[in-house]
Amino acid sequence: MIALAAKNTLAEFNEASVNDALSFIAPCVALPAWAEGLVIARPYSNIDVLQHYASQLTHQWGRAELNQALSAHPRIGEKAQGSSKEAALSKDEQSAVDGQNAALTVALAQGNADYEARFGRVFLIRAKGRSGDEILGELRRRLNNSELDEEVEALEQLRQITLLRLEGVFTQ
Repeated sequence: MIALAAKNTLAEFNEASVNDALSFIAPCVALPAWAEGLVIARPYSNIDVLQHYASQLTHQWGRAELNQALSAHPRIGEKAQGSSKEAALSKDEQSAVDGQNAALTVALAQGNADYEARFGRVFLIRAKGRSGDEILGELRRRLNNSELDEEVEALEQLRQITLLRLEGVFTQ
């Protein structure tokens, strides 16, 4: 059933107008050039080909793309605002961060502030599949990174988030 749904969504994506196809994948990442590159390369014979090409495109990203994409990301532990598809995805991805755990909330807020002071951007992590404590541990660990090492890690996290979101577009 899931494979059939994915196939139908892929067919719909392949046959959609450029604007409609862009709307399909816009929630994956706030990088229009990536989305445009993916749309221009249509049609895709299957989801694996689409995912592979999407992954290749993410490896062209650098500091400018990271900073642009982060403009749409909420701080970890803070709920995404708005009703956009991207906000809904962020809320779902961060569902493991227990907003009822006051100590965790305070620690994440302090970690976010420390991270932003150190690196000048929002801390980014693939939250899906991680507990709040694991996320906090990663935040604290990454505060010890060099500027370059952290940029590399943040870009990898952005790639993972983007590709997970893209997979979700075609399997829901």
